[in-house]
Order: sequence, then structure tokens, then C-alpha cells
Amino acid sequence: MSVVFYISGHGFGHASRQTEVIHALAARRPEWPVILRTAVAPSLLSRSLRVPFTLLEGPCDTGLVQRDSVTNDDEATSRDALAFYAAFEERVDAECRRLAGLTIQVIVGDIPPLAFAVAHRLRVPSVAIANFTWDWIYEWQEDLRDTPGFLTRIREAYRHASLALRLPFSPALDVFPKVEALPLIARVSEQPRAATRRRIGIPSTRKVALLSFGGYGLQRLDVTGLDCLDDWTVLLTDRIASSVAPNPHVVYLAEDTFTTGQLRYEDLVAASDVVVTKPGYGVLSECAATGTALLYTSRGRFREYDLMVQEMPRFLRCRYLPQHELFAGRWKAALEAVIAQPPPPEQLEATGAARAAECIDLLVHRHE
Repeated sequence: MSVVFYISGHGFGHASRQTEVIHALAARRPEWPVILRTAVAPSLLSRSLRVPFTLLEGPCDTGLVQRDSVTNDDEATSRDALAFYAAFEERVDAECRRLAGLTIQVIVGDIPPLAFAVAHRLRVPSVAIANFTWDWIYEWQEDLRDTPGFLTRIREAYRHASLALRLPFSPALDVFPKVEALPLIARVSEQPRAATRRRIGIPSTRKVALLSFGGYGLQRLDVTGLDCLDDWTVLLTDRIASSVAPNPHVVYLAEDTFTTGQLRYEDLVAASDVVVTKPGYGVLSECAATGTALLYTSRGRFREYDLMVQEMPRFLRCRYLPQHELFAGRWKAALEAVIAQPPPPEQLEATGAARAAECIDLLVHRHE
């Protein structure tokens, strides 16, 4: 009696929050096998998930195409999305054949429309977990908005969802027939801050800035000339830079550092004073859950950005750093200013994964 998770391959935020839901659901229903339908890198999944799973690889949506973490490719985004949804019915047919022979309890989508069209065809319940929908993102792009039937096709698929669970930092999600609010889902470190710093060789007295630019990286950023290195240690992985010149105040971690499970990315967030990033659900949720400050830059034309910039001062200390300052290495004043801010006026409890697992369980029970 399997549960199938369709997870967008756009960025890391969708996958990181669904790992938390999968862990919470496995604690409630350990007898349910977990099947993942996603284009997310298998290496990320294998080091993030602590329960058995079966991976059915391949794209289940197209998201946005990005040149790097702060630069979008609108032309490629439109080309890929139009091609994907032009053959949408054929894709639904192919998915149903791929899942043939499985006894599926429920399909969970974050947030490919394909998930809900397949669930409707297979006559099984489905749950959306989201802080945006792709029709809401794409309607900002004129050529996609004006293509006859394009947004309608996506919205019709979403309307098949049995239940949508709306995360913080979200628009209304009114495309779904039934929506419930969900608390924050976030990866939270289980390691003491001091222990993580000892493991990676950073003194407890140093101020630490973690560069976090997701799966697309930011290879053109030169961290060796930053103006803050006298007072700050900068922490980064090889997704940000392929190599760095020797500097005692730049700590460079290769991705394989995380493969053993002894060190997780959320440990780095909790051990840092500031995360330098572009706004996205994954990093915002982890900063809000741990109290780490956030120094952010713009990320190209992406509708989610404006909503997050509007909402996040309520829940975390944050400050804007223009891209020209980011790439010029003029960080020190902004770093000092953001850690001097008072605590945010509101706090978010990271209990959303457990609540999502409960909702999924109850939905299955009602359909039995």
C-alpha cells in the first residue's frame, strides 16, 4: 500500500521539505512503502532520507530554467514548459503505465500538476503541499499567459487535488477546491552549534556567514576578496565555488562532506550567524526555525520573490544586499547591520511535517 511523492526538480526547497514529511509519515505509517517520482539528484535524496524509498527518476514538471541561482532564462523556461504541457495527456498516460501494478494509498505532490492528474485517473486521493503553484508563477510570463489553454491545463490538474496544505510565505492557493493552512516545514539541526563548529574547524568566537545559493550554484562569485574576512568566517560548498584560494577565514566544504550523514546542511545553517542567499522557501524556513539572520540578494524575475520579501521580516532578521554589492564583495556593513537587528516580531513553529503526515493519514483513512 504505497504512497507516491511527486516532487518538483526546481531547486532544493521542494525536496528538502518533503524529506521532513516523509520522515513524519514513516513514523506514523512505517508499513507504507515510499515511492519518489522526481528529477531531484539521487545523491541529495540518499543523503537526506533516513527511511527506505524507491526512486522513479525523471522530470515531472519543468519549473523555471536558471543560468545560476540569481539569473533566470525566461526563453528556455517558456520553451520547456510549453513542450511539457503540450504533451500533458500523453504524460499522464505514461505515468499511469509506470505505476501499474502498485497498490497506491495516496499521491502527494509538491507541486507538479502531473501528480493530481495521475491521482484522478487512478482514482486515489491526492494531497498538494505548497507555498505556490506553477500557474501562479507562469501567469507573470507574458508568452505563457497568452498561450491558449496553457494555464487552463495546469489549473484543471490542480483542481483534482483532494486537499491542499498551504505553507507560510504563500499566496492564497485558491486554484485548489479545498485548502488548509499548514505550519512551517523546515529541516532543523539536531546538533549543538558548538559541536558543528568544532567539526568544521571554526572557533566559537568567530562570526560566520554561510553562502547558500542552492542547486544552481554561483560559480562567478569570488569570495577571496570579500571585505569582511578580518571579522567573519565565510562558509561555502562546491556548489558555490569550484575552488577557492587558501584563506584561513574561508571554509570550503565539498558536497561529499554530507554523504555520511554525520554533517547535514541544516547543521551549517544553525551554526552560522548569517546566511547569505537569495530568497527561497527552503533557506527561509531553516533560518526562521533556527533564528539565523538572512542577508539576501535579488534572484531575477520570479513572482515568489516579491511575496517572500514582503513576508519574511515578520519572522526573521533580514536585510537586502544588491547584486552589484554581492559580486563586488562589499558585505561587511550589511552583515553587521543584519545581526544587530532586534528579534522578529513573530515566530513560526516548525511542526508542519508532523501535521502534514497527520492530514495524509486521515485522508487515506476516509477513503478506505
